[in-house]
Parts: sequence; C-alpha cells; structure tokens
Amino acid sequence: MVIPLARAISHSGDGYLHVLVPLLLWSLAPAGFSSLLPLLALALLIERSVYWCVKNGLRRPRPQEAVPGFRSLIHASDQFSFPSGHSSGAFLLATCLFLVYGPVATPVYLWAFTVALSRILLGVHFPGDTLAGALMGSGIAIIAASILGLS
Repeated sequence: MVIPLARAISHSGDGYLHVLVPLLLWSLAPAGFSSLLPLLALALLIERSVYWCVKNGLRRPRPQEAVPGFRSLIHASDQFSFPSGHSSGAFLLATCLFLVYGPVATPVYLWAFTVALSRILLGVHFPGDTLAGALMGSGIAIIAASILGLS
C-alpha cells in the first residue's frame, strides 16, 4: 500500500502541476493569477537553471549506485542524486502559492513534503538531497518574488 502511494505522490511532483494549478487558480481567482504567473515563470526559470548546473556539476551518485546491494523501487529520470529536482519543484510551487495567496496555501507544503519523502522511500534520493531541493526551491521562489517586488 505504501509503495503504490509513494509512486503516485512522486509522480505528482513530475512538474505538470506547475501548469495545472495556475490554470485552475486562474479560473477560480484571476486576481492572484496576475501575480502568480510571472512569479512562477521566473522562479522556475531560475530554479531549473540552478538545479541543472548543481546536479550535473556535483554528479553525486544515486543511492542505488552509491550503496552496495541497494536497489531503488523506481528508475530515476536522470543519473545524479543531488539535489532532488522533484523536491525543489514541489517546494517552489508551494512557496509561490503561499507568497501570492497567503496562509490559505499552507497545506500545499504538506504535498511538497510528501513528494520529498516519496523520493527517499522509493530509493532514488538520500534525505539530504530532498532537504537541499526543498531549501533551493523555497529560496528561489522567495528571491524571484523579491525581484518582482512581490515580497
């Protein structure tokens, strides 16, 4: 039961919610959307660039390659482990939503946390990978908001 749930939660962090959530919010709360769209676009541009450079620069092996006899439960989409892109993207989305919509968006952090946890449970990341991703995603969202004058 836990593994199928972890797979589903992990898959929810693949990035499509970064498009679907803003579209849903546009239909429900168009006023906030005018702030969310540029914030999310800038934050994702910065985050994906930083993520790619750090991940491919450090080249930390995934648990399956680093720990003898360990087998992950899924096949990761790329070769390296640090930082967790799923965690970074999930916390970036949660932070952007919080910055625009306030405390009503706080529960999205629970989703982001479960995405990070699922990546550890499935064996594709070490805990530090997901922590670094969470800090990176949240921090970049805050920096992007500052650049846009939203914070």
